[in-house]
Amino acid sequence: MPSFNLSSPINTALFIYILYSVRRILLPSHSFPTSPSRIPSEFKHGYSWLPKSHPPTVLFTTFTPKSLAPFDGKDGGRILLAIRGLVFDVSAGKNFYGPNGMYGNFAGRDASRGMAKQSFDEDMLTPIDQPLDKLEDLTPDEIDNMKGWIDHFSNKYIICGKLVENDAV
Repeated sequence: MPSFNLSSPINTALFIYILYSVRRILLPSHSFPTSPSRIPSEFKHGYSWLPKSHPPTVLFTTFTPKSLAPFDGKDGGRILLAIRGLVFDVSAGKNFYGPNGMYGNFAGRDASRGMAKQSFDEDMLTPIDQPLDKLEDLTPDEIDNMKGWIDHFSNKYIICGKLVENDAV
């Protein structure tokens, strides 16, 4: 059986390393505090650990055409639009759905017919004091087009409510 010999430099170095490792495991250094004296709120280079304010809470709400109309994005407010009874918060897409956007006339309105027909004309919008558009005269292709928009919006924006007749609430 070979004996342990410290006369070899490799054996000596390994022995010292093993002793050092065992000492670190059994007697860890306490040079750092076990818990911080204060919870950090910011990283020194500008990363914020906590948001400056909590984002607004979005509640699922029942809307009528009249109660949906104020959410047209004017004055920097929220932008909502409805397609086939689903109300979407499209505020994140204010460049498209805001007052000066391509789809701005749909903000605060039921956009079902316009999305189905791919038309941005004002005559695609039902007046807010009229009953909801039943969409009975749409072709199957237009209905599929509208469903495509619903899928697109469902994957991109928050569904924040449903649209019902003015006298239903």
